[in-house]
Amino acid sequence: MDRILDKLNLPEDLKKLSNKELTALAGELREIIINTVAHNGGHLASSLGVVELTLALHAVLNSPEDHILWDVGHQAYVHKLLTGRLERFHTLRQWGGLSGFPRADESPHDLFTSGHSSTSISAAVGLAKARDIQGRKNRIVAVIGDGSMTGGLAFEALNHGGQLQTDLVVVLNDNEMSISPNVGALTAYLNRLRTKPQVYRLKKTIGDIVSQIPKVGKSAIHYLEKLNDSLTYLFIPGVVFEELGFTYLGPVDGHNIALLKRTLQDAFDHGGPVLIHAITKKGKGYEPAEAEPCRFHSTTPFDRETGQPYRTPKNATYTQVFGDTMVELAKEHPQLVAITAAMPEGTGLNRFSEEFPDRFFDVGIAESHAVTMAAGLARGGMRPVVAVYSTFFQRAYDQVVHDVCLQNLPVVFCLDRAGVVGEDGPTHHGVFDIAYLRHLPNMAILAPKDEGEFRQMLRTVINHDGPAAIRYPRGEGEGLPLDREFTELPWGKGEVLATGDQVLILAIGNMVAPARQAAATLARRGIACSLVNPRFIKPLDKELLLPLARKIQRVVTVEDHVLAGGFGAAVLELLSEEGLSEVQVERIGYPDCFLPHGSTADLHRAYGLTEENIVRTVMALAAPERKIKSAK
Repeated sequence: MDRILDKLNLPEDLKKLSNKELTALAGELREIIINTVAHNGGHLASSLGVVELTLALHAVLNSPEDHILWDVGHQAYVHKLLTGRLERFHTLRQWGGLSGFPRADESPHDLFTSGHSSTSISAAVGLAKARDIQGRKNRIVAVIGDGSMTGGLAFEALNHGGQLQTDLVVVLNDNEMSISPNVGALTAYLNRLRTKPQVYRLKKTIGDIVSQIPKVGKSAIHYLEKLNDSLTYLFIPGVVFEELGFTYLGPVDGHNIALLKRTLQDAFDHGGPVLIHAITKKGKGYEPAEAEPCRFHSTTPFDRETGQPYRTPKNATYTQVFGDTMVELAKEHPQLVAITAAMPEGTGLNRFSEEFPDRFFDVGIAESHAVTMAAGLARGGMRPVVAVYSTFFQRAYDQVVHDVCLQNLPVVFCLDRAGVVGEDGPTHHGVFDIAYLRHLPNMAILAPKDEGEFRQMLRTVINHDGPAAIRYPRGEGEGLPLDREFTELPWGKGEVLATGDQVLILAIGNMVAPARQAAATLARRGIACSLVNPRFIKPLDKELLLPLARKIQRVVTVEDHVLAGGFGAAVLELLSEEGLSEVQVERIGYPDCFLPHGSTADLHRAYGLTEENIVRTVMALAAPERKIKSAK
């Protein structure tokens, strides 16, 4: 059967289609997305929820002359299909293929790279003012989800954009969820708006009536404007967006293409800052995703017919171990509290939230608030644990410095998804956390070699009187049996896993396993290595490392992190401070670039974080006459 999609010159030809044809096209787009994500994995539910909205935007706008900015960006699959990437869509999130997020270097239609939340309105305000200054007339639309609206940056931008009164449209894509169901006062406010579908229609009617009354003098005009406002305020609870300077249109059905097109055109005709409130359903058009939008927010490959994943983890994931251990520790420590930024499931805290609801806080997509709230809790005598993905922790840097480290407060940061995370790519890789935390006074940084050590680290840091961060990778642990008893680790002390006098290997976190395999392979080849699991990136175990470095003189460091400012850099600094310039050091880690998307295995191979490259690097270092050719 011929597809409408194959006959179109996109996105231009969308303007030629009837609303009925656009609705049929929506069905075709959903099929492509479901089939591709079932094969590749990806962000399914959010993309299915914006099919009609994306079609309406492209049917009204002239991209790329007109600009569409997608907040977070994981809902932009339809946008990609409509802007010249249909033939390559099967490569979505694959090594060398299309990104799962808008990328400015991928297409002129992706004006702004986006992977973190709450940024689109700020960027749109900047683009609008750049347009105004240069005398252009193009239209600018920011599409932001209701979950992203819980981020403070979104309201900072609304506040400024409303003040500037430039032509700008914000589409609030309201599906009642981010990754998990949304929380907070804003969510309650939007819930009230959703129950009043007549609001937009009523407001427009009031405006039409007022505009037809004969205008007699300035005082009458002023009175009629006030009457319009008063009648509108009577029916709209709060009018938050109007107070911020935006004309509010909505709520509208986000799956009604004809209505969406009319509303968008109304917004452009009105001029100034306008916010369109569109109600959508996450996962629309695929029953399993509609039933379980959290699970299909970001999914591994699955069976299209059943919605069940092809592969389930054999071993417990670090996230699961974290969640279970937090529950165990909370039973022992009544002062222990947990904080997450809109990700109870993603960070593994959902069970904690059920068993200790009074000691659990989901602050929405507000990492900065999470950190400073944790500082307040700590100052008040509690022991807060902030669970956050490494890449999102960057958003709260000032609060970590000023509100936690400066005051030396006992706040624990559990950084999930540290290291490369695979197919989500450069906006989500957690490869900078050591560098941006290591130089902070009072901060301790730990990395477990396996899930058992992770449990002991958690017990250790919650009893530490100061800030501490534990970084751990995405995915499964080593599958080791977990010691149910808690044993605190000696503070700042590493462990020796193998002894030898030819090369000293220092591997942190998830790099201990391939380093261990490499040490065994090298031993079979007659090269005896000492292997150390430092456990603590800061403070480094000087009493252990310095005597070994002096004795062996050759060191290889391995880290799932950038080399600049990372663990290997810390080792070099230590050796320099101690005057050990004669020690040769080779570092294995990531170069000074943003890493692409692809499977974790692909990325580790590409950048040499493998047993094979550790072996090559050690052999070259053990034979100084041979040139080192390790992948960097």
